[in-house]
Amino acid sequence: METVMRKEFHGSFLTIIFLIFCLNGNSQEQPVKADALKAIIDSLKKSGVVFERNLPCPEINLSREQAINFLQKKTRTTYWLNPDDPFRKALTHLVFEASSEKYDSVETFLSTYPYDSLAIPWDKFFIWEPLKLKIPSVTKPVSAADIDSMNYTALKDTTIMVIIDTLEATTSGRPGFPFRYLDFPYQGDSIRVAVKLLIDYVQQRDSTVVNFTGAGRPAMPVWLNARNSGTMRRYWLKNEFNDSVTVWIGNEGRNTIGLYLENGINFRKPMKQDDYSEAKINVQKIDRLKLEKQNIVVKKHYWKYRNESSMVFSQSALSNWVKGGENSVATALDITGYADFNKPEIKVSSSNFARLKLGFQASGGNDIRKNLDLLETNSKLNHKAFGKFDFSAIMLFKTQIAAGKTYKKVNDEEVSEVVSKFMNPGVLTLGIGLDYKPNKETSINFSPFSYKATFVPAGGKITKDSLLLGKIDQTRYGVELGKTSKHEPGASFMISKISRPVKNVTVTNRLQLFTNYIHYPQNIDIDWEMIAVYNLNWFTDLRLNTHLIFDDDTRTTVLEGGVPVKLEDGSDKKTARIQFKEIFGVSLMFRF
Repeated sequence: METVMRKEFHGSFLTIIFLIFCLNGNSQEQPVKADALKAIIDSLKKSGVVFERNLPCPEINLSREQAINFLQKKTRTTYWLNPDDPFRKALTHLVFEASSEKYDSVETFLSTYPYDSLAIPWDKFFIWEPLKLKIPSVTKPVSAADIDSMNYTALKDTTIMVIIDTLEATTSGRPGFPFRYLDFPYQGDSIRVAVKLLIDYVQQRDSTVVNFTGAGRPAMPVWLNARNSGTMRRYWLKNEFNDSVTVWIGNEGRNTIGLYLENGINFRKPMKQDDYSEAKINVQKIDRLKLEKQNIVVKKHYWKYRNESSMVFSQSALSNWVKGGENSVATALDITGYADFNKPEIKVSSSNFARLKLGFQASGGNDIRKNLDLLETNSKLNHKAFGKFDFSAIMLFKTQIAAGKTYKKVNDEEVSEVVSKFMNPGVLTLGIGLDYKPNKETSINFSPFSYKATFVPAGGKITKDSLLLGKIDQTRYGVELGKTSKHEPGASFMISKISRPVKNVTVTNRLQLFTNYIHYPQNIDIDWEMIAVYNLNWFTDLRLNTHLIFDDDTRTTVLEGGVPVKLEDGSDKKTARIQFKEIFGVSLMFRF
């Protein structure tokens, strides 16, 4: 097509030059009238020799093969200033997809390929040569004289095959062998393993989201992939009377959507209607052009919300139990709400979550006591920087809801001491730095400019009367006696990772590190929480939750035989220790 247009252009150009010379030559003898000149130009335009300035673009018709060949030529590196130009990469990928087989055909071919036909025996990669040796040969003695003289051994000639050189490549004469040569043995097995690994990787990575919607309900996204197979979500459908019916929607397989009606739903068939054979329906004809001119406005959703709640309950009752024990009841509630914002137009994203953990237990003759309490918020604001790095600002806050107590016996009487309550302590961390996201399930945040504050508003000097006034010993949390807060400039480091080692198992790790620039920077504060969940069914999980904390400024009393160790000044000896908490049990899950 380009060659034809180039020839037409050359021909038109030469024709115009020829006409100009002819007109100039004739004008010396006899001037040409304007009407005659216009008639000549109109004739040239009509014949296609002279082009109009506003020449319409000709219609271009290509077959699939012609389009592939044309784009293959245009993607050669000789045409491009930058071989890594995104436009060139996109064109190259388009040509590959259009000229290659579908992935399912490639997967079927590779999965059924006879890799044993690629095998070449390992000894074919070496050059062998016989080597003659003499080895001792032992014969049985014939007489006692032979035994005494030890004349029943002799040397025997033998030949063995030894390797004298290694071949860099080996060919196969087998019909249908696809390679020119192989450079090491067992390559068929290596190819089989590599193909199996990449097929599994592509299947795990491949995913599609389908949004389900109905009357009176927002859209619900359902991911189709291999990892979320078996996960079911509840959806309510409404009719014109605003009555709802529950439908369970889930990803049963890699390419399968399951729809199930709620158990216990009964359908009532309507009564038989009379037959009206002469009934008519008024049909109004709609102008299609009016429909095509209508603008459909699609509203983008920048915010995404989700919630997860788990409830753990355990109970034990003993009656005349010879081996001993106590009746006990324990509950634990864990509620987490997520709000994520993403607006690619301005390269801004934000991830936020708030969490409440609260648990109580009662055992034996003791009153109900708190054994789990955490209220925390985590917010992160990102702006695209370069590659997989974002400029990031973080804000973390942790405290508790109910009063926390420690129990000890004084003169055979149990005494409790309030050691924490709402906002006592309250820990706030702010930071500015970089956030690295290698994938959707991993976030590594480093904030070299961070600030950590610990607040104990109810702190004060601990006396016998102060316990009755609700005072808190602020020294337990690193706050100096007589003060109600502590402020630390430093650097923070956070890692958030969600992994799925096997099907139906999800492991979430959150690690937070902080170091104080001006006060023992080598003593790093550690806060590490791990949640491992095994999904039993759509509403029940087997959950393991561990929480490890180490803060050099948080010190507890050292005990020996249940008695506090005293220093020379008479005060209790205190030291920093690793704090560890573990919860394991079956939980009821509520996701919405």
